[in-house]
Amino acid sequence: MYTPEEIQTIVNQKIASIEFPAQPADLYLPIQYVLSLNGKRLRPILSLMSCNLFSDSIDHALEAAIGIEMFHNFTLLHDDIMDHADKRRGHPTVHRKWNENIAILSGDAMQIDAVRHLSQVPPELLPKILRRFLQTAMEVCEGQQMDMDFETLSNVSREDYLEMIRLKTAVLLAASLQIGAWLGGASDHDAGLLYRFGLLLGQAFQLQDDLLDVYGDVSVFGKNIGGDIAANKKTYLLITALNNANESQKELLFHWMATDSTHVLEKVKVITAIYDDLNIKTLCENEIASFHDQAFRALSGLSVPIERQQAIINYTTRLMKRQL
Repeated sequence: MYTPEEIQTIVNQKIASIEFPAQPADLYLPIQYVLSLNGKRLRPILSLMSCNLFSDSIDHALEAAIGIEMFHNFTLLHDDIMDHADKRRGHPTVHRKWNENIAILSGDAMQIDAVRHLSQVPPELLPKILRRFLQTAMEVCEGQQMDMDFETLSNVSREDYLEMIRLKTAVLLAASLQIGAWLGGASDHDAGLLYRFGLLLGQAFQLQDDLLDVYGDVSVFGKNIGGDIAANKKTYLLITALNNANESQKELLFHWMATDSTHVLEKVKVITAIYDDLNIKTLCENEIASFHDQAFRALSGLSVPIERQQAIINYTTRLMKRQL
């Protein structure tokens, strides 16, 4: 069995070895730039770990894993444009380093290249792997649109928010695990359990990100604390606060949500205090725990011996224990 660290090294080496054409430079250099920023490589690692559950060899699953990572980075490229983001992983975003038109086109090229990598799976698995990937790609777009729609809505329900993060974040994680399992020789039943595991885990991860954005240690989380509050993002915390607030608290929340960016520090302080009064941190932690428990119940149904599952259990458990 491979360790997550060994798999990450394999993935990074494979990505570093990809040769893009020299011209047109403004199409391919941004792609190389984005991929060079590394990142956690969570999706390809989980895809290859899923394959490794059923197969001692993972080489035949590497192209698909790279395709998934390529698609994920494409979505980040376009998300950064839509969010007007200046930084990605501590470096200038592509649309800031080049321009928006270049970022759009380079992202389009990455999406096409993702399909090229995925199409290199064994021919007998290609139809169902492509079906899963294309359905997932469309669902990610649906989730992104829902997230943008939420920006102009004053009331977003808990159910709508959980559906949005299922689509925007969790389905790609789930597809990574399912595709890896298929490539490892898993039955459709086992691959389906890994898809469910990834779906529930992905939602837990996003809720954890929501929580860390407010209550995290900036030196561990890697982002400025309170960024979602400053941007009026409809996170689980804000939605729950709006649903649970009394009239005066709700009025205060809406007041600060309408406040301009010159009062960000005070805004973060006041809204966090409301979260504290409403016990939002505990409510969010309970939701995370629920998704986490459901995810590992799905994993427990696999036909694979627990000894082979231990690596993926330990890896995902570590990810869920990011410090607050």
